[in-house]
Amino acid sequence: QVQLVESGGGLVQAGGSLRLSCAASGRTFSTNAMGWFRQAPGKEREFVAAISWSGSSTLYADSVKGRFTISRDNAKNTVYLQMNILKPEDTAVYYCAAGKSLLLLRLRTCDYWGQGTQVTVSS
Repeated sequence: QVQLVESGGGLVQAGGSLRLSCAASGRTFSTNAMGWFRQAPGKEREFVAAISWSGSSTLYADSVKGRFTISRDNAKNTVYLQMNILKPEDTAVYYCAAGKSLLLLRLRTCDYWGQGTQVTVSS
């Protein structure tokens, strides 16, 4: 069992930066691939980024490539999403998720979800 708690969301101006954190509890954290998703009002939840259990492999949605960076610290049971050059279209609730592999996360097949943190980017 893994429980996920996101933090770090907030209001930021376009062009600014935020760093989201996802604290995980559970002994299997270091063996899970981890990912970030987002859901804007009236839209489906979409994949943002994922990282392998070792941190050696990452995957990004085209819309965030070059602006967002996913990382993890297995010693702290935490995964991060550094978001730079934020745009109003990045506004959404951001969710952390755990899964068995990068591919499954990319396909939104996740074993565990956090409750989300709101990110609002003003123009």
